[in-house]
Amino acid sequence: MATIQPKGEKIRQAVKWISGELQEDEKKSIQKLVQEAALRFNLSPAEEEYLVAFYRQKKGQAS
Repeated sequence: MATIQPKGEKIRQAVKWISGELQEDEKKSIQKLVQEAALRFNLSPAEEEYLVAFYRQKKGQAS
């Protein structure tokens, strides 16, 4: 049975999962990871775009 989660909780779980995947292999495609996270955590298109922007900004800060 699926549980209903608050909107922010789904994004937090997705960020945690994506970050874990990137720790294993930092060369993984952010876009593909976000797409997979969207399916895993039932994210809306707006939440998916938020994650893409979040990781682009994060990558820009690392440079």
